[in-house]
Amino acid sequence: MNLDRIDLKILDILQRDATVPVARIADEVGLSQTPCWKRIQKHEEAGVIRSRVAILDPDAFGLGMTAFMMIEAAEQTADWRRDFLSVVESLEPIRDIYRLAGSFDFMLRAVVSDMAAFDRLHAELTSRIRLRSVNSVFALERVKVSTALPISGLPPSQRPARP
Repeated sequence: MNLDRIDLKILDILQRDATVPVARIADEVGLSQTPCWKRIQKHEEAGVIRSRVAILDPDAFGLGMTAFMMIEAAEQTADWRRDFLSVVESLEPIRDIYRLAGSFDFMLRAVVSDMAAFDRLHAELTSRIRLRSVNSVFALERVKVSTALPISGLPPSQRPARP
């Protein structure tokens, strides 16, 4: 069975603010508290809701620089990829890792305090794994950042199966 419009409303509310009380969510979607809570629990158990987190302001911690690092692999082997992922997953400033199609093999998003911190990250990365190239770009401003997925208007054919 697909997720219905009530499921999508519940999930949309939670992805924007996971602290909203179940009573308020239930009111907004037209359910009583118990059925609403049971739906939330089912989504958690099924992995539709992966976690509930607090999103911190990087500037409050002096982490005002975001860098995007476009990586060309030194070789196209399973061993190299495993080693590369092991290295980048161990580097704390690297927040996101995407495998790409096209001219670059991976894109990394790193959050650091300043150019000196980025330079240290770059040096550590390139000393620990052989790369064909690293092309870095730096965000001048965070114009829009969202962790919320655009789920409210999904047609039924694109909705995940309901747990």
